[in-house]
Amino acid sequence: MAAIEGDCPFPPLSQALSEPNGLIAIGGDLSATRLLSAYKQGIFPWFNTGEPIMWWSPNPRMVLFPNELRISSSLKKTLKNNVFETRINTSFEAVITACSKTPRFNKNGSQAGAHESNTWITDEMIAAYCELHAQGNAVCAESWLNGKLVGGCYGVKIGHMFYGESMFHTVTDASKVAFVHLVSHLQNQQVDMIDCQMKTPLLANFGGHEIDREEFMQNLLKLTAQI
Repeated sequence: MAAIEGDCPFPPLSQALSEPNGLIAIGGDLSATRLLSAYKQGIFPWFNTGEPIMWWSPNPRMVLFPNELRISSSLKKTLKNNVFETRINTSFEAVITACSKTPRFNKNGSQAGAHESNTWITDEMIAAYCELHAQGNAVCAESWLNGKLVGGCYGVKIGHMFYGESMFHTVTDASKVAFVHLVSHLQNQQVDMIDCQMKTPLLANFGGHEIDREEFMQNLLKLTAQI
């Protein structure tokens, strides 16, 4: 684990800590250049308000291959009934802002308590990812009901690789429907792997599973190089 500043590069992944799992660097900034460099190396930022920027590359890594997406019977029914209107990239800032108010998951995959909500997607991160979106590297999917945004998810796309970041819902199944819509959109763009970062019950139910970081990086390097 290293301290970085300015244009200092990230250390090799071999220096990532095993406890806490994947912490590889502290410091730096959230510029588009730094963020894209991090994602291309299998690294992502995650830190709380008042903390320095912390960068992570956990091992193993939770991923979802789009062609392995599993949809429950109940969700299939919701999709069939067209309960929600789904959109791509029409309200990115609203989606990430809503995600910032959703309880996050701890680094062990368990959901954080209410006192830990609204801490990791800071105003600085919202601005940074909105910049990535303006550059065409951040994508969101949205669920709308009666003209109101009620669910969504977002992440970063580089080449044929997608890095999922967060999701939210205010109506049951709204975020799940948005996610299914996002996966379909990404498949149409020939995305072959979705980085889910760490294991959660929701992503496991969708067909996500953990792979070794070395395998993850082999796939990542191949997919990010494809245009």
